[in-house]
Amino acid sequence: MAHAVPTTGTSTGRGARGRAPNALPDVFSERTHLMAKWALPVLAGLVYGYWAASISRRGGPITGWNLLFGFMTALAFAVLYAVVRAVAQRLPREGHAVLWGAFAGSAVGFLYSRSGVAMFTCVLVSLLVAAAVTGALFYRYYTCEDAEGHRIA
Repeated sequence: MAHAVPTTGTSTGRGARGRAPNALPDVFSERTHLMAKWALPVLAGLVYGYWAASISRRGGPITGWNLLFGFMTALAFAVLYAVVRAVAQRLPREGHAVLWGAFAGSAVGFLYSRSGVAMFTCVLVSLLVAAAVTGALFYRYYTCEDAEGHRIA
């Protein structure tokens, strides 16, 4: 009985990126992945900055200081997002999950603090969000990696 020989880029062979067998095919080009790598922090930062600025103005008119605050918040968020993404890739699954959890908790806590609630409430909400994100990501990384930390799904 004749069998087909596995070739590069098929579901039974290793792809161009060295993916594991049975991995999903990569339908986007390297250029698309590079654009998405930089577009995601910028777009997320703009949304976050707009959200922070709209909370800060409390329904009042849009001012120059409000716009400056929004853009500076967007810049800080985008830079921190890119740094966390770059550093987290080098960490084991536990550190990876904790770093993203701390980032998410801090981001939500900052937005919540802009609304004028008590600081204890902001800290409590930040810790709850950080714990939830850390737990969810640890579960995801633990179930989608082998013992050496290589993605299997």
